Amino acid sequence: MPEERLQKILAHAGVASRRKAEQLIVEGRVSVNGVTVTELGSKADLSVDKVKVDGQVLSAPKHHLYVALNKPKNCVTTVHDPEGRETVMSFFKGMRERIYPVGRLDYASEGLLLLTNDGDFANKLMAPASHISKTYLVKSKGTLTAEQEEEFRTGISMYGKRTAPAGLKLIKKGDNPWYEVRLVEGRQNQIRIMFKHFGHLVEKLKRVKIGFLELGALKSGAYRTLTNTEVARFRKLMNMEEPEK
Repeated sequence: MPEERLQKILAHAGVASRRKAEQLIVEGRVSVNGVTVTELGSKADLSVDKVKVDGQVLSAPKHHLYVALNKPKNCVTTVHDPEGRETVMSFFKGMRERIYPVGRLDYASEGLLLLTNDGDFANKLMAPASHISKTYLVKSKGTLTAEQEEEFRTGISMYGKRTAPAGLKLIKKGDNPWYEVRLVEGRQNQIRIMFKHFGHLVEKLKRVKIGFLELGALKSGAYRTLTNTEVARFRKLMNMEEPEK
């Protein structure tokens, strides 16, 4: 096998996404043949080099897994949490293959989350260029005006950069109405920040759809593996070649 960048090797081994893998390298938690590596440009060949993360030897996954989880509130979307909070990995204690979350849902949010050990799939799904939409149900403490709704759809300034056009539909009126929000970008806490921009806090936030994949009747804390048809459909959406058999 040719040498590859360490962050790509870690992602392929199901340790973490490439972005998170870069963080592990910089933190000095990765070694190659007994030598700690902190340079992001470093390369290795997993077929001949002994690569370790936190002292554990890596090996390429025997097969790829793609899992849909209904993430409950009050757990974090990471593999490990330095604050000791419950993570989404607590729902996979009996799983032999190492998987990790694709993207994130914040601590107080719930709903559909994908996990995998396919680094290329995860990287592509998170890439803005793939334009994979995500749909949410949002309960707001207060109603947006017609003008605010239009500004929400067009985009607001968030940390100096305008948000991409978004879908917004009022689905249940009331003092604390429910909205359906559809995004094609996933900036951290974006929906909560957008509603706060208009003077409203978000009371509840639940992701119900990623691309074509719906949360459906999956119970909170439960998960299921994606079917071969669903994986193939995602790969087609993202213009990924089918893996070799």
